[in-house]
Amino acid sequence: MTPSTKHVTGSMHNFTAVRALVADTMHAVNTLIRERLSSDVVLINQITEHIINAGGKQLRPMLHVLASGAAGYVGQKHIKLAAVLEFIHTSTLLHDDVVDESNLRRGRSTANALWGNSASLLAGDFLYSRSFQLMVELDDMHIMRILADTTNTIAEGEVLQLLHIGHTDVDEAAYLAVIERKTAMLFATAAELGGFLGGLAPDQVAALRQFGMELGYAFQIVDDLLDYSGDENTLGKRLGADLAEGKPTLPLIYALQEADATLAKSLQQVIEHGTADDLGSVVAAITDTGALERTRQCAKTHAAKARAALDTLAPSIWLDALAMLTDYSVRRIT
Repeated sequence: MTPSTKHVTGSMHNFTAVRALVADTMHAVNTLIRERLSSDVVLINQITEHIINAGGKQLRPMLHVLASGAAGYVGQKHIKLAAVLEFIHTSTLLHDDVVDESNLRRGRSTANALWGNSASLLAGDFLYSRSFQLMVELDDMHIMRILADTTNTIAEGEVLQLLHIGHTDVDEAAYLAVIERKTAMLFATAAELGGFLGGLAPDQVAALRQFGMELGYAFQIVDDLLDYSGDENTLGKRLGADLAEGKPTLPLIYALQEADATLAKSLQQVIEHGTADDLGSVVAAITDTGALERTRQCAKTHAAKARAALDTLAPSIWLDALAMLTDYSVRRIT
């Protein structure tokens, strides 16, 4: 039986259905988030309130809730863990926006654009520390070790990406090493901890971790692809942001591999100088070299691997929802 027929029963046919399945739990998660974001420092409250009001899909806490359900977990620890995951993710966004000098996220001004880099960085630190306060309350050394290792790995990914800025010799393996640390790792941790809470066998917990890792790859590759082919109103940011920051993401890497000498030199200059002024010509190059389609297929491959990783788990509506996320991850580019 193939993954596509084993998991999806029809009840989880879109992302809206998945959100509805976890709505009550996510309400509890968001209530806890608001409680724990409260501070007697007014500026922290202003920044965190701005972040909450900006919205977002909350994929990482949602993934953890779904994985916990698929693992048969009955309890309340997943609510705190979901909040921890969202705090960690949000703190990385605050730091990212400062490093990338971004002024727009989810269609709204970034915190650093409104309050400055120092306040934004310190608010990110506040969120990190809040996440560790929450995880300590769970009083489980295994959980704390996983989350501590995860946050450290994410920080490594941030530095590794910084080292790649403006460099034209970054290959696919180096690119994947960055997104594994920056993005896929937190997805993997969210899913793994759900399996751990449910008391699954070690091989099943490992399968959930692999699911999260592959799903994280797929989401980030699609995000990087949409930077060249998406809609600004839908994305909530301007197209070509990665190009302007000199980030050699997968579409550019593939284009460089297939370009002739003249085109390759032109693309290299764009990466080195970090400008979105030539976005039109770069998009044309990415399309003409087949890099756009190749990137799309790479994302689909990782999504398929994520779905296959679910085969060791017992069928359930929660498993259907996890499988639906693999479809959703790449549906944005089909």
